[in-house]
Amino acid sequence: MKRNLVFLLVVVMMAGILLSACSGAQQTGKDESLEAVKKAGKIVVGLDDSFPPMGFRDESGEIVGFDIDLAREAAKRLGVEAEFRPIDWNSKELELKNKKIDLIWNGLTITEERKKNMAFTKPYLANTQIIVVLEGSDIKSKADLAGKKVGAQLDSSGAEAVENDKDVYDSLEELVLYPDYLEAFLDLENGRIAALVVDEILGKYYIAKRDGGYKVLEDNFGEEEYGVGLRLEDKQLLDALNEVLDEMKEDGTMAEISKEWFGEDIILK
Repeated sequence: MKRNLVFLLVVVMMAGILLSACSGAQQTGKDESLEAVKKAGKIVVGLDDSFPPMGFRDESGEIVGFDIDLAREAAKRLGVEAEFRPIDWNSKELELKNKKIDLIWNGLTITEERKKNMAFTKPYLANTQIIVVLEGSDIKSKADLAGKKVGAQLDSSGAEAVENDKDVYDSLEELVLYPDYLEAFLDLENGRIAALVVDEILGKYYIAKRDGGYKVLEDNFGEEEYGVGLRLEDKQLLDALNEVLDEMKEDGTMAEISKEWFGEDIILK
C-alpha cells in the first residue's frame, strides 16, 4: 500500500513538472510579432497627440506630424496600415505591455531606464532638453533656477534629466509635472512656473509659432536621441522595422519628410 502511494506521488509530481514545462514553452514560444501585425493588416502606434511637430492634432482635429509621416511610410513598407492611438504618456509602458498598442512612436527618448521595459529601434533623431523662460526673465542659467518652480511633462525624459541633476533638482522650490507640454506652456505664460524644461524640437516649434515672448537659455539638461519603442519580446518586428528605417534613410525618404517639417534634413546618419 505504501509503495503504491509513493508511486502515485511520483506520478503526480512528474505530471506537474511536465505541465509546467509545457506552460513555459508556450510562454517562451516562437516570436510571431511581425506575422501578427501582417495578419491584422495594421500596426497600432501609441502617441501623445499634443506633441508638435512629432504628433499632434491640426485645426481640423486630424493627427499629423513628423513622426506620423514616418510611421505611415514605415507601415506601408511593412505591408500594413498605421493606426494612431492617443495614450496617457504616463502609462505608455503599460499600454505597450498590455498589447493595446504595437509601438510608441512620438518623440520617444531612448534612456537606460526605459530600456528595462521596452526595446528600441536604432535612433533616428537627436534632441536636447532645453530651458525656456519668458523674455525679460532674470534666469540666465541652470544655477538661476534655485528657489524657482520649474515645469516638465510627467514621465518625460526632461523630468528625468532634471531629477538626475541633483544639485539643480535639490535647489528648486518645486518641479511641477504636467500631463502635456501645452498646459505647461500656458502656466509659464501666466507666471505659475518660472521656467520649462522641454524637448528642443517641441519647444522651438512652439515658440516659432508665436510672436516672441520666450527665451531659450544656452544652458540645457543634456543631449539625447529619439527611437521607436516596442515590446522587449517583439524581436522579429524590431528587426523588420530597423530594416525599413534603414531603407528610408538610404533612399532619402526620411530626409524628405524632415525638410517638410523642419525646413532641413536633421536625420541622424
